[in-house]
Amino acid sequence: MRFDRKLIALGAAFAAALSLLAAGCSREEASPAMSAKTTVGTEIDDTVLTAKVKTALLSDADIKSFDLKVETRKGAVQLSGFVESQAQVDSAMAATRAVEGVLSVENAITLKSGSETVGNTVDDGIITAKVKSALLSDPAVKSADIAVVTRKNSVQLSGFVDNQEQIDMAIALAGKVEGVATVDNELSIKK
Repeated sequence: MRFDRKLIALGAAFAAALSLLAAGCSREEASPAMSAKTTVGTEIDDTVLTAKVKTALLSDADIKSFDLKVETRKGAVQLSGFVESQAQVDSAMAATRAVEGVLSVENAITLKSGSETVGNTVDDGIITAKVKSALLSDPAVKSADIAVVTRKNSVQLSGFVDNQEQIDMAIALAGKVEGVATVDNELSIKK
């Protein structure tokens, strides 16, 4: 008898969880801008699309996709980071456009200038960590939506945020980090 009650309670909890999940899939996020709304399903689709694009970039030996960041919002893909040549930019754009489900591709890729030393790489890694930490420390900035890449003390911010104020705050926070020479803004406002 006691086992039956536990089983019934477990079944009821499972049914409640499924109901919440189903309701969540059709629920839209609260947002000040009507056009910035997304559903849970859209978020999942964007995550899957990001994974497909990253796979496509990894499959192309000419691209060196480890140097690229991929952000997706409602099927719009933003590529950012630093690459060696325009040919790599063109290849990355073509590979991304070829992925099923990609509605548009935004090029926020920067060409590298000069050679990089091991010291630059280590310093850039430290700067990237400091910038990410600064962004995380400010609750007004949606730092989970911002990718940070550093090359020779030049920080590139990319991704999708809610409004211009978040962009301005992210740029200001990154610019205050010790060691940052310049901040390249490739952030976009969610549509």
